[in-house]
Amino acid sequence: MGHAVKLVILDRDGTINHDSDDYIKSPQEWEAMPGTLQAIAKLNHAGWHVVVASNQSGLGRGLFDVATLNEVHAKMHKQLATHGGRIDAIFYCPHTPEDECACRKPLPGLFEQIGDRFSMELKSVPAVGDSLRDAQACAAAGCEPHLVLTGKSAALRGQPLPSGFPPGTQVHDNLAAFVDALLARDPKTNH
Repeated sequence: MGHAVKLVILDRDGTINHDSDDYIKSPQEWEAMPGTLQAIAKLNHAGWHVVVASNQSGLGRGLFDVATLNEVHAKMHKQLATHGGRIDAIFYCPHTPEDECACRKPLPGLFEQIGDRFSMELKSVPAVGDSLRDAQACAAAGCEPHLVLTGKSAALRGQPLPSGFPPGTQVHDNLAAFVDALLARDPKTNH
């Protein structure tokens, strides 16, 4: 007892799987980026729980339905399981920007839902995404912002971080590099 849950919050599109300007509308269109599923499994094996927080405005736009989104996530869970990894929960915002909801990143609503579900303070919980709005939502929720240079931020490779990113945003080549950095500083007291 007394041990806080070790939690990492991940964005989905552009962080775990290849992103698409046309939205990921079917399980066929969902493809993990190289090394991401192995990286999540590595986190799990080191005692970390992984949760996904994802804007899915394609729902609100009518491009796919919840049943299809569930099929996409079933594919993700199944592929992850083959690597010995798991995602504990998936939180998504189904709204369009016009809905003016509180859960669409860069607002912190999804992160707050996660804090409620796990009954924990999100202060210093690492959260990873591939866009400015991911980092902003994360910082607004009190999490520790991490940016991966995949998906929307692939173009930032070799560039200084643009203004607007929260102070202290840590930058990694990809999800696997983030995991290696996190585990390198993680005290090995749980082995």
